[in-house]
Amino acid sequence: MAANLYTEQEKNVTRTWFLMIAFFVLIILIGWTFSYIYNDSTILYIALIFSLVLNIVSYYKSDKIALAVSHARPADENTYRELHRLLENLCITAGIQKPRLYIIDDESPNAFATGRNQENAAIAVTTGLLKILDRSELEGVLAHELSHIGNRDILLQTVVVVLVGFVTLLSDIFLRSKFRGSRNRDDGKAGAVILLIGIVLAILSPIVATIIQLAISRKREYLADATGALITRYPDGLASALEKISSYGAGLQTQNRATAHLFIASPLGGDLDKNGIPDYKEGKKAGLMNKIFSTHPPVEERVVALRGLKME
Repeated sequence: MAANLYTEQEKNVTRTWFLMIAFFVLIILIGWTFSYIYNDSTILYIALIFSLVLNIVSYYKSDKIALAVSHARPADENTYRELHRLLENLCITAGIQKPRLYIIDDESPNAFATGRNQENAAIAVTTGLLKILDRSELEGVLAHELSHIGNRDILLQTVVVVLVGFVTLLSDIFLRSKFRGSRNRDDGKAGAVILLIGIVLAILSPIVATIIQLAISRKREYLADATGALITRYPDGLASALEKISSYGAGLQTQNRATAHLFIASPLGGDLDKNGIPDYKEGKKAGLMNKIFSTHPPVEERVVALRGLKME
C-alpha cells in the first residue's frame, strides 16, 4: 500500500516511543548494576536529581540560548513583511499560535525552531535561505519548523537530553570512584562478572545513549517533513528546498554541535569532493556510520520520502 502522510506520522511516532522505551531499559540496567556493586541505591537518586536540575534549567532557557548562540535577531515586520505574512498564513492553516520570527545573517541556507511550547516558540531563518528559495519552497521550510512546534519536538528532545545527561553522569561517577565502596562480600565469579559488566556499561552507555538521542532526532525530522507537507499540501516544495539547502555545501559561520539537531539540515556543512564541489547526488546512499552518528537523516532519503507521499 502506498504511503500517505498519516501512515508516515503514525509509524514515526511508534518508532520514537520504541526508542524512548529503550532509553529507560538502559537506565534501569545501569542503575541496578551500579547499585548492586556499591550496595547503595542512593547514587541512583543523587545522579538523577542532579541531572534533572541541570536540564530543567537549560530547558526553560533553551530558546534564548539557541537564538543567542546562532546570533539571531528579530525579523523586522516592515523589512520582512512577506516572510511574516507567509508564516501567519501557515499558522492559521495549522492552527498554531504564531511564533516569534528571527533572522540569522549567514549565507548558508538553513532554519530552526526552538521553544518548549507554542507560547515560547521561535523560528529563525538565515538570509541565505531567503535568497535561494522560492515561495513554495520557503513555505515548506516554515511548515516543517511549525511542525516541530506543533509536535512538541523540543519537549521530547529535552527529555532525551535529560536521559543522556543522567546516563553520562552516572557512568562518570562510577569510573571516577575507582570502585571504592564497592560491594564487599565474597561473590566469587558472580561478583567479578557483575563488576566487569559495570565497567563495560560505564564505558559504553554514554555512547549508546548518544546514539539513541541522535536516532530520535532523525525520526523527528521525518515526522516534521510529513507534517509540514500536510500543512502546505505540497510535499514537492519542501523536497525542492531540501535539495537546494544540501547542495550549498558550506556550513553556518556560527555552527555549533550543541544546537545542530535543531536545524532543518545539518549546519555543520556537507561533504565536498576533491574539487571542493558539494558531493550531493539524488539517490546517493549514505554510509551506515554516517547515518548512526548524524543528527539528521540523509537528505536524499527525506526527498524520496516526501515525493512518495500521497495527498488524500
